[in-house]
Amino acid sequence: MSHLRIEERLKLEHMLNEGRNFQEIADRLKKARSTIVREVRKHRMPSAKPGYNRIPNCCVKRRQCKRKHVCSRSRCNRQCSTCPLCNEYCVQFQEERCPKLEAPPYVCNGCREENQCTLKKQFYAYDAADRDYRKLLVESRSGANITEEERLFLSEQIHRGIQRGQSVHHILETEKDQFTIGEKTVYRYINAGLLRTKRGDMPRSCMMKPRSRKAVEHKIDRKCRIGRTYEDFEVFRNENPDLSVVEMDSVIGRPGGKTLLTLQFNSCGMM
Repeated sequence: MSHLRIEERLKLEHMLNEGRNFQEIADRLKKARSTIVREVRKHRMPSAKPGYNRIPNCCVKRRQCKRKHVCSRSRCNRQCSTCPLCNEYCVQFQEERCPKLEAPPYVCNGCREENQCTLKKQFYAYDAADRDYRKLLVESRSGANITEEERLFLSEQIHRGIQRGQSVHHILETEKDQFTIGEKTVYRYINAGLLRTKRGDMPRSCMMKPRSRKAVEHKIDRKCRIGRTYEDFEVFRNENPDLSVVEMDSVIGRPGGKTLLTLQFNSCGMM
């Protein structure tokens, strides 16, 4: 399995901070080198962290620039290249990018010049990478799991068959080698408006009322019933015959309306 667990991502971050190369990391984690490379490049995070006691200026011209009053502050006489607002206001700003980010390890983890560097940085952090991965798992299972080319091809094929009077089932059955999705998925794409074919183009589908799903507010853990069934209550009463029992019930008139709570004292027959 090529997917990384959070423990492996933590080890990956530590080894990047130690300056290990991708092959060493892959051997230690028992993963393919390409898996480690994709993990780092996909989940690296941009950072504007400045160097220690350095001005956050990443302009290419910062070393020879002599401009002043870029931000229109007349009382300021310092050179703009020594001001943290230079990159924001200067119209001649040209960002200098670190060439090390275009080559392995593609991040600033373990770089010896990171504390003195004033350029934009990229870091790999295991916790942020794991959050991105979990988010991707959720998003990849929602919507249409097809490319734009596949969607256009599917749209034309389904539309051509529907215009001939064929059903979706007939289209998929007669040309099985051209489709990799099921009938239910095609109907879901049509209802979502992803295909050229609409529900109005299919007379039988228009006669069918869309199924309504009851919203599930919460799920009850079945383990909460252990030791709390009526049989358990009867056993408890037999073991403690002197205890008084009170029965509680509720009478609901209509949903959202008033509710009557009743308490029945069995020892004296009072409600």
